Amino acid sequence: MDHVDITEDRINADVTSKLVSSPACGAISVFIGTTRDNFGGKKVLRLEYEAYIPMAKKKMMEICHQIRDKWDIHKIAMVHRIGVVPVEEASIIIAVSSPHRKESLEAVSFAIDTVKAVVPIWKKEIYGDESSAWKENKECAWTS
Repeated sequence: MDHVDITEDRINADVTSKLVSSPACGAISVFIGTTRDNFGGKKVLRLEYEAYIPMAKKKMMEICHQIRDKWDIHKIAMVHRIGVVPVEEASIIIAVSSPHRKESLEAVSFAIDTVKAVVPIWKKEIYGDESSAWKENKECAWTS
């Protein structure tokens, strides 16, 4: 029922949405995190992600279980891209289906916040001058 994946391939919102589609549900909520072209006044050329894949998938599955404990959810799909992610392309897509919209909307918001806080995936920003910086998520549990 739940689908988690980490891939170096380009990810697609339509494909991820279809993974959670169901005639029993009136709502599919989707979050798409994309690479923006700026941060802190600097031009961003691309992001580069690294992950400890076995642990990342395990943590993503744990988030699915937490979602199911909190909301009446039908299906969950989380796909995170690693490697190089150019500007405007998706680095993460989360889709959740539920009988009613409130549950899926709340679950998607919880999912992205929790992924950023506990899943061992690291992001490096590459800037216009080819300098770079590893970025910490302010939600990240191990930086508190």
